[in-house]
Amino acid sequence: MPRPYVTLKVATSIDGYIDDTSPSRLLLSNKEDFDRVDQVRADSDAILIGASTMRADNPRLLVNSEERRAARVAAGKAEYPLKVTVTKTGDLKEDLKFWHHGGEKVVYTTDGAAECLRARLGDLADVVSTGEELSFGALLDDLGGRGIGRLLVEGGSQVHTAFLSQNLVDEIHLVVAPLVVGQADAPRFLNPAEYPWATTRRMTLAEARPVGDVVLMRYLPKQEPRT
Repeated sequence: MPRPYVTLKVATSIDGYIDDTSPSRLLLSNKEDFDRVDQVRADSDAILIGASTMRADNPRLLVNSEERRAARVAAGKAEYPLKVTVTKTGDLKEDLKFWHHGGEKVVYTTDGAAECLRARLGDLADVVSTGEELSFGALLDDLGGRGIGRLLVEGGSQVHTAFLSQNLVDEIHLVVAPLVVGQADAPRFLNPAEYPWATTRRMTLAEARPVGDVVLMRYLPKQEPRT
């Protein structure tokens, strides 16, 4: 089965951070952009976040608009996209909001963590092992086999880095907020890695526009750069 079309979504400060070091989450987007993201979620077949993001933010990860959910149902889709997470260790508690809101869930993990995770989560999620190591390629193959055509990846840094460094991203939605974080220990959009293009290949910019006081840029990493 074909792999899903992968869209990576992120909001950063001007200096490239996705959060600060305070206990509360830094809101980089605005009302208009949150609504845009809700539409992108509604247009997706699955939404993925990493285990670190689940533990830090404890999100429900839903399509919030009733009208958009109704439109999905009218189109013959599930009310909510499939919710996906990844974990190498299986360190995900069963009381996280992710498991108790929305529709179906699946978690991809390793052989070493799968059995304990299945025992802990029970029927809250389908637990799938990708082998001795966490394989994002195997994850995409499995999602394709489930009929997932569009996957929205919402982070965090380790997940974004894995998808981009393995050349698995078809589209990037990069929102830049008019804020400067300036904290060395704060998380960034991407971590150091061996990216397939390094500094030798420019990505294709498909769109750039203001959304309230932030700027949305859509990049197409796999397309040949425009001259």
